Amino acid sequence: LQFAPNTHGFAQTKKVQSFLETMPFQKEVLIDGKGHLLGRLASTICKEIQAGQKIVVVRCEEINISGSLFRNKLKYYAFLKKRMNTNPKKGPFHYRAPSRILWRVVRGMIAHKKSKGKSALARLKTFEGCPEEFNRKKKLCIPRALKNLRLKPGRKFCRLGDLSTLAGWRHNDLINKLEAKRMARNAAFYEKKKAMSKIVEEAVSATKDELKDIDAQLAELGYGEIKPNYKGKAEKAEEKEAAGGDDGDDDDDDDE
Repeated sequence: LQFAPNTHGFAQTKKVQSFLETMPFQKEVLIDGKGHLLGRLASTICKEIQAGQKIVVVRCEEINISGSLFRNKLKYYAFLKKRMNTNPKKGPFHYRAPSRILWRVVRGMIAHKKSKGKSALARLKTFEGCPEEFNRKKKLCIPRALKNLRLKPGRKFCRLGDLSTLAGWRHNDLINKLEAKRMARNAAFYEKKKAMSKIVEEAVSATKDELKDIDAQLAELGYGEIKPNYKGKAEKAEEKEAAGGDDGDDDDDDDE
């Protein structure tokens, strides 16, 4: 919740805008988990998947938790001791992988035993690292869940991948190795892309004079440079009024 002072001197609560209100509804939203606080990220995801938005979270091992690693380790070890006395196979089940830890935190915020909760959880996917199918897709972040914006400077925090390693997760080194290879491939691809774009720009500038007449002909046919046409609500309303006025004049002429 955001707080704003009112006339009486007390704090007035306002609902935080939904992620769907600040961004159009999409088929699938891809979130990079690096640098997000676990609880704040989970609460935002919970709200959106219940609204019908499909969400994918990658690099869950880079999620942060407030508090030192030692303190969070003691909390998680106490959590591991919670089990059913007569038959521990029936639960509760303690996940070690960072992606499943995030999934379980989100599940705790949802009525997951009801049909609406089950359908909401089915819209969430979590991964360690970044699978190849999501490598070249645009990844988003949630500003109100970022550690750098929400945690006071100097406060202790830990990485979810390190906590999972202490709890028994064995793939931290493997994921780091694969991520380093992926970042190297992406850097090489970006350098190649910049070189190609530079060659294209040089070719366009070199042939600009030769294609001057052709560009003029294309512009006459409507194939010129694409100019953005962003209009505000006031301008759109004026256009509608003008269009409505014209229609009215036409009707009057017809009546005459």
